[in-house]
Amino acid sequence: MTLKTISVLQIGSVPSSTQETLEKILSYEAEIKRSGADIVVMPEAILGGYPKGESFGTQLGFRLESGREIYQKYYDAAIDLSGPEVKTLSEMSKRLNANLVLGVIERAGATLYCTAIFIDPSGGLTHKHRKLMPTGSERLIWGQGDGSTLPVIETNAGRTGATICWENYMPLLRTALYAKGIEIWCAPTVDARPVWQSTMQHIALEGRCFVASACQYQPSPNELGQKVDNWGADDALISGGSVIIGPLGDVLAGPLLDKEGLISAEINMDDLAKARYDLDVIGHYARPDIFELRVNETPRQSVTTFVEEAD
Repeated sequence: MTLKTISVLQIGSVPSSTQETLEKILSYEAEIKRSGADIVVMPEAILGGYPKGESFGTQLGFRLESGREIYQKYYDAAIDLSGPEVKTLSEMSKRLNANLVLGVIERAGATLYCTAIFIDPSGGLTHKHRKLMPTGSERLIWGQGDGSTLPVIETNAGRTGATICWENYMPLLRTALYAKGIEIWCAPTVDARPVWQSTMQHIALEGRCFVASACQYQPSPNELGQKVDNWGADDALISGGSVIIGPLGDVLAGPLLDKEGLISAEINMDDLAKARYDLDVIGHYARPDIFELRVNETPRQSVTTFVEEAD
């Protein structure tokens, strides 16, 4: 029997300050320590923020100057992966002896990416995954990741990967991660719909893996002192729903709704083989004579510089 502990931290970004959000994460350190977590999963865009309801001054065919100013503030709130926020989280990971997987808004040159970063207690930031397909108007503000950031890595809890929010609805992406032997499926998100729970249970059942979904919690516009068009002033912007699910679809912790907090579950890694006894979608349940998936993990660059050697 191999026992591990997964924890999910459900909090919301502080709209006005990435530093205050980082301090909020750090405020849970003692509680995480008490949980005995081997891995801690945190929501999509927790550092940098998810500006739900913001139009960035864009209508089809034109953009307002006011939207550029809003984007400038959002750009400033994003983080550099070589910056102090990641260093602080790496130190926290080391103190906890726990891996961290969390969503950030990554600033890379003049482009922002919605990214999941992997922090190791001994190695600090080791890997990242950039969201492949921003959803809807997210495409206004985030670039698209390429196939070079699809890691499944060894962590204190087991082989771990991450898909961000509606990437979880990409069946070929799921298959690519199953093929890499994923055991701990991390799903940083801001999707708080009840149907999201069904999605998480489906992935756990399909991949026969443990699923840890971490959603933000954001109170109502009235509580935040904001006005959000076409949204109820007293309705939570993001109501949470973080959950931990076992490889046969059983809910182990959560869903946590309408508040911030930490949920944890002790898992038995032996349950993975038991669950895959009758379903292994990239093994005995696959039909490679009929279906084949090709994944291009080549890093993509818009400019390649080279110098020809003289004859």
